[in-house]
Amino acid sequence: MPAERSVGILGSGVVGQSLGRVFAKHGYRVRIGTRAPAKLEAWRSEIGAAASIGSFAEAASFAPLLVVATHGAGTEPALDLAGPARFDGKLVIDATNPLDFSHGMPPGLFVGMTDSLGERVQRKLPGARVVKCFNTVSSLKMADPTFARGPVRLFICGNDPAAKQEVDALVRELGWAGTIDVGGIEAARWLEALVPLWVRVGQALGTFEHAFDVVR
Repeated sequence: MPAERSVGILGSGVVGQSLGRVFAKHGYRVRIGTRAPAKLEAWRSEIGAAASIGSFAEAASFAPLLVVATHGAGTEPALDLAGPARFDGKLVIDATNPLDFSHGMPPGLFVGMTDSLGERVQRKLPGARVVKCFNTVSSLKMADPTFARGPVRLFICGNDPAAKQEVDALVRELGWAGTIDVGGIEAARWLEALVPLWVRVGQALGTFEHAFDVVR
């Protein structure tokens, strides 16, 4: 866990705002990087003094802990705008998904099987310690989540074992039961592939407040 309790979040959609609420609730200062600061004024008023808004570059410079929560297709351009060098040495949680809605619902993926958005993020940020996390759960359940069957773990992957241990400690602090480490960053191909299935399950159940875990 970073010593300084602050986090920079790239992306101002529902995932970025939801994670910002979670971190602020747990005592972190939060800066969201966005191209459209006006749309975050209500969020900033809601969070209060712990919240701030800036550019992608300002968010990337803000803290030793960063979260990438951009829209899938906008992820690599956002990282270019932020400046990849600003991520060097930092723990970067990649919460993105390469969802393709060009044919409507449920979505497909614009990259998969032989590559992933998680791998693209790591290649774009070679000096960062990237861990895929939060991409397989709803933004509605990110804050101290409760489920009828009990505590749920989050799937993660990444190339840095120490970074994954830090993320495990972090998600426990945020109310999750821990993590299931499925391997190196190339495993993001399969974590991202879970998301169209997650959407289909949600359509079948009539709710998007469900999560996947391993039962044994």
